[in-house]
Amino acid sequence: MSAIDLIGVLAVGFGAGVASGLVGIGGGVLFVPGLVYFLGQGHLEAEATSLVGVVMVAVAGTVRQRHYGNLRPRDAVEIGLLSPLGVLAGVVVANLVAERALEMGFAAVQVYFAYELVRRARGTRAGGPPLGLSERASG
Repeated sequence: MSAIDLIGVLAVGFGAGVASGLVGIGGGVLFVPGLVYFLGQGHLEAEATSLVGVVMVAVAGTVRQRHYGNLRPRDAVEIGLLSPLGVLAGVVVANLVAERALEMGFAAVQVYFAYELVRRARGTRAGGPPLGLSERASG
């Protein structure tokens, strides 16, 4: 691994941690592209490798957020109980489809969530007028 690749991987790791703590994005959003770009991993290998990093980010973030009183344990358990089943199904599918399909699917999910985050930050409905203040507050 070259020095530039090492610096890139370290920057991606640190950046993913900061982004996870700051705005709550999953580490995999940055880990996967970073592993592909800096380490030359295939998309499938990067997905698998990033899962370990995501666990570390989740544990550190959970401990810190609990300290601030932001953790909702019941909600975490509810989503956490189904996550392993989803991962098992996803891994099976990921190993059956072409890697290019995984890359395009990953990109599509990223673009969709980016669009939705911008739309919500601007306070607009999809295809509709801006939300009023009372509508923003109620979700």
